[in-house]
Amino acid sequence: MGIREEVFYEGGPHIGDLIFNILIGLTVIGLPLTVGAVIRALWLRFRITNRRLSVTGGWMGRDRTDVVYSEIRKIVTVPRGFGLWGDMVLTLQGGSRLELRAVPQFREVYNYIQEHLSPEAQQVSGSLGQ
Repeated sequence: MGIREEVFYEGGPHIGDLIFNILIGLTVIGLPLTVGAVIRALWLRFRITNRRLSVTGGWMGRDRTDVVYSEIRKIVTVPRGFGLWGDMVLTLQGGSRLELRAVPQFREVYNYIQEHLSPEAQQVSGSLGQ
């Protein structure tokens, strides 16, 4: 019998990201943003539990990244969509980064993740511009 995980959030990016980028896509300049938002809406999935954070994405959802909280050294958040969703960048041990785009309820997700971080990581994490 394995260790049970309690799921805090499981799902895709915020629907507002898709709607906003489709509206921008009405201009020729916004087409690349629209394509990116459609791909995120189709294949990007987040799973945040009390033990780890999993991101499934890439073309056809074939890439999966799992991060345990002890690997996270810093989180930076950026609100988007009038604060309804946001982006997060997790800096991991060794300096690599994992970007989470269009996270729904990103403030609650950030608070949940931060509760599981080391005290050092909690001190340096926050919103962009802090």
